[in-house]
Amino acid sequence: MDFNSLIAHPEVLLLVLAPVFFICILLEWYVGDRQNKLPVNARYHLPEVLCNFGLAAMHQLTDILTGLLIAKLYLMFFGWRLFDIEMNVGSFIALMVAQDFCYYWFHRASHRIRWMWAAHVAHHSSENMNFSTAFRQSLMYPLAGMWLFWLPLVIIGFDPNWVVFVVLLNLGLQFFVHTQAVKSLGILEWIINTPSHHRVHHGRNPQYIDKNYAGILIIWDRLFGTFEKEVETVQYGITKPINSFNPLVVTFTEWRDMLAECFAANRTLSQRLSALFAPPKTQKPEIPSQVELTHSQVIKDKS
Repeated sequence: MDFNSLIAHPEVLLLVLAPVFFICILLEWYVGDRQNKLPVNARYHLPEVLCNFGLAAMHQLTDILTGLLIAKLYLMFFGWRLFDIEMNVGSFIALMVAQDFCYYWFHRASHRIRWMWAAHVAHHSSENMNFSTAFRQSLMYPLAGMWLFWLPLVIIGFDPNWVVFVVLLNLGLQFFVHTQAVKSLGILEWIINTPSHHRVHHGRNPQYIDKNYAGILIIWDRLFGTFEKEVETVQYGITKPINSFNPLVVTFTEWRDMLAECFAANRTLSQRLSALFAPPKTQKPEIPSQVELTHSQVIKDKS
């Protein structure tokens, strides 16, 4: 596939990058699982890996199906664009930076608005961190409203195909920050999102929750007060564990809980709206249930 075809069909970009992703996974698996050079929570456990791949496949399929409708909406708004932007090296860099800025606010909203968190939680629910964690995506992102955050780029005048290409390129580059194999990138830690910064983002340590929303550039977190340096060892996962390797359970548990709370009896309108759109609640760790113990035993047995 040549570059022009890729721009015309940007939805296949992640499939084109898939061989690179799998090579990285194999190398990390060899270093961590075979040579024991990475922490236990960096290792690969078959039930979880299969869950991660299942989530990625569901996400990719949904993106392709809903992309047809979203593309029509983008084209409609592109007809009302403010500027005619010709794509060249300069405008491509400008689009990358502008999209990354929009991504920061999408990502921040996905942690602070429960409706959006219900989709994003699938990505955070693993208690391990390795390259396969990047595959934990949700098929519910279109319903959650992810596409709305790229709409300003289309209205400004960037071609919708290029916008979608850059969105997926940003997501593809984020694959490489889901690892414990890289400790620090030196001076680059001040400018770009790195594995260290993103490990913090996946932590449920109190000081790490809702920090480091960066896609490519960490400067947004530094500018808007959401940066946190990796100091304490990261405890991965969420404060309300899902404890399942079933992709459907991982995808829909928070939606079920959110809607049950919204439509519970004797609720005021304000309480119902709060259940949908207020920040998700952070829970203190509880004594593990039998389900949690069973889940932990599966991980232990696979170690």
